[in-house]
Amino acid sequence: MTQGLLLVNIGSPASPKTNDVKSYLKEFLSDQNVIEMPKFFWQPLLRGIILPLRSWRSATFYQHAWMRGGSPLIVYTEMITKQVQKLLPQWNVKMAMTYGQPDIAETLHQMKIDGCSNVILLPLFPQYTQSTTKSIIEQAQTVDIDLTIIRHFYDEPVYQKILADQIQAEWNKGSYDELFISYHSIPTAMVKHGDPYQTECEATSKAVTKLLNIPSDQIKTVYQSKFGPMPWLKPYLKNALMQAVELGQRNILIATPSFVADCLETLEEDYVQNYQTFKACGGDKFQL
Repeated sequence: MTQGLLLVNIGSPASPKTNDVKSYLKEFLSDQNVIEMPKFFWQPLLRGIILPLRSWRSATFYQHAWMRGGSPLIVYTEMITKQVQKLLPQWNVKMAMTYGQPDIAETLHQMKIDGCSNVILLPLFPQYTQSTTKSIIEQAQTVDIDLTIIRHFYDEPVYQKILADQIQAEWNKGSYDELFISYHSIPTAMVKHGDPYQTECEATSKAVTKLLNIPSDQIKTVYQSKFGPMPWLKPYLKNALMQAVELGQRNILIATPSFVADCLETLEEDYVQNYQTFKACGGDKFQL
């Protein structure tokens, strides 16, 4: 029997066309681990207002970032999977997505057919939160296969050192005023209900700061990618960028530890929207 490893990322539309983006967003935003509102209230709002307004706009963003092999998230996750397979030649290493294709359950069924007696399930999210990791675990547990689940890896010393080395190398290249460590935000209600995400993000920043040769007063933890009107974890990256410029900090380095590969949030939100905001406010150097 073969040892299996399933790497799981969040997913992507099948194409940058509006209909495919709409289908993806419908599946994603119908997950009650992501949106906790009661279905009777949320679904009419989602189908009647949010999807018609958001789908075409998101499709334009995907069109800007789309690569020959698909969305950046899919392309880079495929690259990661192939690299890990080379490092583990005796293992069966596969990738799957929480939403869209490849499907988690279908992939696990095939791995069982292929002879995997156990599959290590590794969500590609360093920090645990219900809106990402919990959904992955729940989908995987619908399959009758022996699973070993890795819930997070933010506290792994090797991960922390790799992250710190990457940040330090970039910091040493230029004269930066501040380092922003930016995580994907989540609703504050989730944290109040016991989600450990904020604690794990802050622990990541603290551990990495200890490894960096950067003054701690030049390092700031921020959050990005807020969705909807409800309060999410702060401070928001966009607001922090504008405030930094007002205080004369015009050279900013941003690290994004909650992402393991470039995706719409880094390529479009950060490199385009946040970059434009930063420059419009009078910022000089912006590096991600």
